[in-house]
Amino acid sequence: MNGAESIIQIRIFIQIFKTVHTHYSRIIAGTMTWGIWGKQLSSSQMENLMHHCINAGITTFDHADIYGGYTTEADFGNAFAQSGIDRDNIQLISKCGIQYEAETRQNRIKHYDYSSEYIIWSVETSLKNLQTEYLDLLLLHRPSPLMHPEEVSKAIDKLKSQGKIKDFGVSNFTPSQMTMISTKNDISANQIQFSLTDFDAMHNGTLDYMITNSILPMAWQPLGTIFREKNEQTDRIHIILNQLTQKYNATKDQLILAWILKHPANVHPVIGTATPERITNAAKAVEIELDLQDWFTLLVESQGHKVP
Repeated sequence: MNGAESIIQIRIFIQIFKTVHTHYSRIIAGTMTWGIWGKQLSSSQMENLMHHCINAGITTFDHADIYGGYTTEADFGNAFAQSGIDRDNIQLISKCGIQYEAETRQNRIKHYDYSSEYIIWSVETSLKNLQTEYLDLLLLHRPSPLMHPEEVSKAIDKLKSQGKIKDFGVSNFTPSQMTMISTKNDISANQIQFSLTDFDAMHNGTLDYMITNSILPMAWQPLGTIFREKNEQTDRIHIILNQLTQKYNATKDQLILAWILKHPANVHPVIGTATPERITNAAKAVEIELDLQDWFTLLVESQGHKVP
């Protein structure tokens, strides 16, 4: 193989990588607060919010079976059925595995269940509730000390062969846990906690592992604690953000998302807001290209010390 052929093959690989990893909108709408765990939106309000997201360029909706004590998926599904939205124009993500203490379950304690039977039952229940024939992505919600890759693969292989899930991934998994599960299952995504105030994934090998293995990172709670807590760390960050809002003509939340978007792992933030204005702001964050030194300035202020 000559040099030109090698370059062509590399370009083809990059294009395939980009195709796989651009299946989801760059900003993902998290639905945890849409139901009784948050805004308690009516069916018509959910329907309007779906259209608002799509009009803003956010076409991926992130669910978990446990949201709303196992009620939010059904509420969303009822709204989706009335929305007139083409299923092919959106992507639905859901998670399974957490057995939560709720009125609809006879659970004595919160625990995890990754038996193949439970995974299949959980997905089929999510499909019924969401009123869809397939999930674009299924995630194991949190790692369990009792999970086994072969048991998981029995379910994933069957669900994929039946067309009930397109892709499989994990959530909150460490590199070693991803390595174990991937011995029998192809992992396409890992949804992790990552933000300007929760950036351990940059230093503990998690994001490195995902880049190396072409696994798409999704970040939950991408605004971190910046607007939820007042302490020395968040005070330092706000001082810099106050300066940068003028430089970039952007809001603070947009700059925080832009900080995440600059990471080479191609992190997709999962925003938790159900407020239309904040959703619009978040969608526009993709247009901001943070200066390299501004990116490091925010990191340094969050850390409280300069980089090594």
